[in-house]
Amino acid sequence: MSTTTTLRGVGIGLGVAQGPVARMAAPLPAPADAPSTLGPDAETARVQEAIGVVARELEARGAQAGGSARDVLEAQAMMAEDPTLEAEVATRITAGKTAEFAVYDAFASFRDQLTAVGGYLGERAADLDDVAQRVIARLRGVAAPGVPEPGHPYVLVATDLAPADTALLDLDQVLALVTSEGGPTSHTAILAREKGIVAVVGTAGALDLADGDTVIVDAAAGVITVSPSEDERAAAQRRADARSAAASAPLTPGALADGTAVPLLANLGSPDGAAEAVALGAEGVGLFRTEFLFLSSNTAPTVAQQRTSYEKLFRAFAGKKVVVRVLDAGADKPLPFLNDAHEENPALGLRGLRALRASEDILREQLTALAEANAAAAADGEAADLWVMAPMVATVEETEYFVALAREYDVKTAGVMVEVPSAALLADRVLAQADFASIGTNDLTQYTLAADRLLGSVASFQDPWHPAVLRLIQSVGAAGAALGKPVGICGEAAADPLLAVVLVGLGATSLSMAPTALADVRQSLLSHSLDDARRVAEAALAANDAATARAAARAAAS
Repeated sequence: MSTTTTLRGVGIGLGVAQGPVARMAAPLPAPADAPSTLGPDAETARVQEAIGVVARELEARGAQAGGSARDVLEAQAMMAEDPTLEAEVATRITAGKTAEFAVYDAFASFRDQLTAVGGYLGERAADLDDVAQRVIARLRGVAAPGVPEPGHPYVLVATDLAPADTALLDLDQVLALVTSEGGPTSHTAILAREKGIVAVVGTAGALDLADGDTVIVDAAAGVITVSPSEDERAAAQRRADARSAAASAPLTPGALADGTAVPLLANLGSPDGAAEAVALGAEGVGLFRTEFLFLSSNTAPTVAQQRTSYEKLFRAFAGKKVVVRVLDAGADKPLPFLNDAHEENPALGLRGLRALRASEDILREQLTALAEANAAAAADGEAADLWVMAPMVATVEETEYFVALAREYDVKTAGVMVEVPSAALLADRVLAQADFASIGTNDLTQYTLAADRLLGSVASFQDPWHPAVLRLIQSVGAAGAALGKPVGICGEAAADPLLAVVLVGLGATSLSMAPTALADVRQSLLSHSLDDARRVAEAALAANDAATARAAARAAAS
């Protein structure tokens, strides 16, 4: 592109950056279906060596990256060595295929099966493509397609990024990220927030950009300006400088312009991220995901193993609120010790609290470990303000069940996640039983719009700005206000600086997000009073679709 033009997508955060484009390398061409000249034994040995090297490389990248990237990459490594895939590859090699074609064809077949299943497993299909490319590249003795290295800072443009690529981006070289696919809750968007990368995803026309094109990436507006004028570039630089200055300003508690407190909390996937979260201004933890203890094992962790991790977290946030979500797994994330039965539609199956009720001993052990960990920290004067919540609560009866069970273990503050529309519609009755509610906007959007949040073909529906989702959030906020119960937001929506204002206007009393999003959200809240937030929220509610709601809120906030 050589003339000034603009492209639009979904911005992640408030950042702005500019620089030359460097495009992601194209995938390797498919291997030809030619007969092997080496024989089955030699081809099998080649495959085993290549898969082993790729799996170990993915594990090493995960260990280096940490955070949610580690979980994704470890899952990819396990996928590479899946026994079912190994058997599929072996069948093709026995039939006389080359190692390259056997891997290509077997992985493609398995990918199609995962796509058909949908849900968590469907989302893994894209990761499977990346694993296959890496194995085939190893077999061919060439570099795997990946992030370019032009030798200077650049704006990375891609269809989308594999987790292995996103995890180890050189932030000294990658100025911004632009993808043609993905939505606000895609892996790329989540990892961009986690790393603080300026990003615009789901950008129509992104793949028309050429290497060397100069662009301004404006995440706040969700706009890419191609071949900008000198004035536009200077204005973008002033904004970037102002944002840097704001980020380095002294940390203050989250609040609106009129002094209304809005605690800003961190979403964490393991205790390892605690120090960084505190350094970035987290006032506590609004969502501690406990799955990291369970997903990499064939057996449930012991009470002692869990207690060690929880105690580390509580000590890091001594005296501060820490909201722990009990295990959120089930048929969409099969665990052999919980529920690995095949389900036609796992997103609507035995997951979250449903799965835990079916294996109550696991839930009881988790509550035991949490209580013991905080008691141990309290003995040294380092206890956290422990709140515990259940995922995927759909009914008042489920709320009563979980709160009663938590009380048996002396959990003083027991709540529920509102991710299912039924819980939002009955929020007054749910909150009559629970001490608090935390809205998981990712799943709430998925179930409200009937759009699998991990399925790229319906990514356009997965937008928490949709007025239907906002109405449900408003109903929970109103119930919380009427009953004097806290209502937090712990989904990705809380990390959107403008949407954060809307959420407060709808009744949210705290916001939890990836720690790198805290500075932008803090700055955004300080620009609006509570009356402003309510007015901006009403403007968004009056819209008929997500895009119009976002535009209406932006106009009302300016």
